[in-house]
Amino acid sequence: MSNSRTDLIVFAIGGNALVRSGEKGTFEEQYHNVQVAVRQIVDFMKSDNNKNRIVLTHGNGPQVGATLVRHRLAEEYYPALPLYVCTAETQGFIGYLIEQALQDELDRSKMNKHVTTLLTRVIVDSNDDAFQNPTKPIGETFDNEMTEVLLRNEMVQLRKSRVGSDRTKYKLLVPSPKPIKIINYEAIRSLVDAGFIVVACGGGGIPVMKQNWKTLGVDAVIDKDLASERLATSIGASKLVLLTNVDGIYRNYGKKNQEFIHTVNIDMNFEQKLGLRDLESGSIGPKVQAAISFIRNGGKEAIVCSLQHLSDALAGFSGTHFFR
Repeated sequence: MSNSRTDLIVFAIGGNALVRSGEKGTFEEQYHNVQVAVRQIVDFMKSDNNKNRIVLTHGNGPQVGATLVRHRLAEEYYPALPLYVCTAETQGFIGYLIEQALQDELDRSKMNKHVTTLLTRVIVDSNDDAFQNPTKPIGETFDNEMTEVLLRNEMVQLRKSRVGSDRTKYKLLVPSPKPIKIINYEAIRSLVDAGFIVVACGGGGIPVMKQNWKTLGVDAVIDKDLASERLATSIGASKLVLLTNVDGIYRNYGKKNQEFIHTVNIDMNFEQKLGLRDLESGSIGPKVQAAISFIRNGGKEAIVCSLQHLSDALAGFSGTHFFR
């Protein structure tokens, strides 16, 4: 990896960490959850004597779904905006939540660090198969009548998928193409080198395509873990930390014979030993793919861990650690 920064860590926070199960997703609820999350980051910075430079990324699955619904239900009064603009909107408001909460926590801890948020665009391939097969769920679950209202006159290729124990509810699915390049990575790297903690690549970034000399937004939602890997690799980070709501990666997760995987050595036979195909089919799949890609692209270490045990994971006591 060129221009490697051995003290630079990228932390990827899931959108579901900001809207927890059973919550409505009010501003107050999300801000409280952000405050809880950033305290873990600051606690790590304290224990590390503020040696590392930090970039934060975040998901937006619940939030972009809610924003899209607001636009669709208000179409009678205001023109609905495209999905990629909804991603830009959620980048802005979630970035604001993180920036303000993190800066307050840093100030309270008397740490002389400053936070800034950068709106981030990410190039995707117009020929990506994801555009023909939307698979990424966004927003809440709906009954069939509401789902039909949301799909009516919809330009983006949305689909609906049955969910829930009785299979009577639906969730909206959108295309999730692979990220190719973080357009703003040089600006992010410059801000990091200037001493800022940077919030970037929110919601996986705003998906755009290059068409001759034009850059066009595209209706999709990029996976934030895969985008975080692209960013971490592009800016020369040494570590990529993928935060989730479980302790790490399990083989045979949810079964009687489930087994926690503490270390993954990226060697010739690791895919068979890890059971990679089984893992890729679940929600942990993008994290596994991102971790492996980061190591293969020159990263020193990738960690999948819970936010609550972040310090322990960075010290090597918990989480799943990927090395070469």
